[in-house]
Amino acid sequence: MGMIKEFKEFAMKGSVIDLAIGVVIGAAFGKIVSSLIEDVITPLILKPALKAAKLTKLEELTVFDTVKYGNFIAAFINFLIVAFVLFMIIKGINAAKKKKDAEPAPTPGPSSTDKLLMEIRDALKK
Repeated sequence: MGMIKEFKEFAMKGSVIDLAIGVVIGAAFGKIVSSLIEDVITPLILKPALKAAKLTKLEELTVFDTVKYGNFIAAFINFLIVAFVLFMIIKGINAAKKKKDAEPAPTPGPSSTDKLLMEIRDALKK
């Protein structure tokens, strides 16, 4: 019974749950990027090249009818987009951290000992 309890504590830690959520969001983001490449970028930007090659999809580009270098090009474009988006996200996070770090820390008020000494001083003045 101890092993099950230990596993439950491990699985319910915040970092494990955060990682699981990150993986699910990453998979969904991968589908979005793939759709962006296949449905938007390829038709708009690469349409003349595909038309000249008499193809409809980038993945159909082949050499000797066996080497599918179009798949490689599509994967490379996917990678560039994902890397750029992650770069922009991290850049934004770092800018927010710098802003937060740049704010001066509020000056601490007098300690309880200092307050007591000020009260004694004020009482002696009277």
